[in-house]
Amino acid sequence: MVKTNTNGYRRGTRYMFSRDFRKRGPFLLSTYMKVYKRGDIVDIKGTGAQQKGMPHKSYHGKTGRVYNVTPHAVGIIVNKQVRNRIIPKRINVRIEHVKHSKCRDDFLKRVKLNEEKKKEAKEKGVRVNLKRQPEQPRPGHFVRTKHNKPVVFEPIPYEFIA
Repeated sequence: MVKTNTNGYRRGTRYMFSRDFRKRGPFLLSTYMKVYKRGDIVDIKGTGAQQKGMPHKSYHGKTGRVYNVTPHAVGIIVNKQVRNRIIPKRINVRIEHVKHSKCRDDFLKRVKLNEEKKKEAKEKGVRVNLKRQPEQPRPGHFVRTKHNKPVVFEPIPYEFIA
């Protein structure tokens, strides 16, 4: 008899949909107090404590954009790769399996800082570079050995003890 893998809807999700350590039990009320609007970017993370409105395992960990809001759920457009193409899929997921994404926080913070820099530069009448720069090499410096004598490290010679 040959045993094959099952092809159930939740195959291979034993750890994927389980709650985290010390995060088990009923949902926090803050989960239901969050406001989702059309156009919001959200992360999809299936939660085993609520089986209703659960996303398929292929959408777990994906990020999408809200296109529809209902009393208990949100409609999300998610890109899914199928062989050689990427298809924008529309899925409906309950809000227990969704959270606001932090993927744009860094970008929005940078835009805000750039606007402030632009404003200051305009007042002073100077040109400012707003592009991100990679980390530059550290500047060169001299090492003084007056009060800092060089230390020589040597391995201890091997001694055979009989």
